[in-house]
Amino acid sequence: MNDHDPLDRDRTVTETTPAPDTTMPMVVYALHLAGIITGGLTSLVGVVIAYVYRGKGPQWLDEHYRYQIRTFWIGLVYFAVSGLLTLVLIGFLTWLAAVVWLVIRCVKGFKGLQEQRAPDDVDTWLV
Repeated sequence: MNDHDPLDRDRTVTETTPAPDTTMPMVVYALHLAGIITGGLTSLVGVVIAYVYRGKGPQWLDEHYRYQIRTFWIGLVYFAVSGLLTLVLIGFLTWLAAVVWLVIRCVKGFKGLQEQRAPDDVDTWLV
């Protein structure tokens, strides 16, 4: 008679399975943040990396890539609208709000990576 719990084997497998490499998602978040200084050039590189690595990891990691891709495209809209609004001087305030939005999303993403879970509210246009 086998006294072993069948879940013990599953626990052993998950305990010995190495954690997925989160280096590339961290790099993409850093590139998004650097985009504030580079005028979005590094964010463009970051979104290309996110598209390339999407679908190659566990579900929670793929959600980070999806979050990063959405951050790029939504940020592009926010910064483009801010650029247009600078003609009426309110664009400087909306640009500052877009920078704060970007920083908060990247910090939330970094936190989720450290906890090895998907970011909260991936589909939101807000933070």
